[in-house]
Amino acid sequence: MRRSCAGQTCVIPFQVRSLSKTLIQFMPLISHKIRIGSALFLLSAVLPIWILTEAISPQIVQAYTARVDLSIDSLPEENYETLLRRAESAARSAAQRSFDHDILVTDVSIIISVQNQGSIAPVLELAVSRPQWRTRPDPQRWATYFKTARALLFFKQNFTTPIVLPQAPTPTPNATPHL
Repeated sequence: MRRSCAGQTCVIPFQVRSLSKTLIQFMPLISHKIRIGSALFLLSAVLPIWILTEAISPQIVQAYTARVDLSIDSLPEENYETLLRRAESAARSAAQRSFDHDILVTDVSIIISVQNQGSIAPVLELAVSRPQWRTRPDPQRWATYFKTARALLFFKQNFTTPIVLPQAPTPTPNATPHL
């Protein structure tokens, strides 16, 4: 197919013109197929990429703090130190239960209250995170003890104050010899 151009006008042979007319007539059908084809291509390319990114880095989970309030009763003839050991044991088992029960728990806050002779007071608070508890599951390490709980619970102070008795002056021996 040859074109002959004289100046600004070009003569296009008949066959080329008829081919372009037929292409123009089918253009809406072709463009529709192109849109569907590109949409299928995009979906087939984007979907695996999205699945891959979700598999590599899943969404961040919402973690939370578990709060537990426990109350224990003092036993008859029990001293304050024994009561503290029982409170620590209860706090330890509550913390372990909280971490074992729910995997989304990142921190635990436990308050142990004691009832003695009709009065109730908080004795200790255990606040610990999961990594801290995993490395060292010791309630004494992570507990905060309330100092006024002993007085509020009417436990006797076991402190003995030394009694100072006045002493009689001791006679000093004379340094000079008797003749």
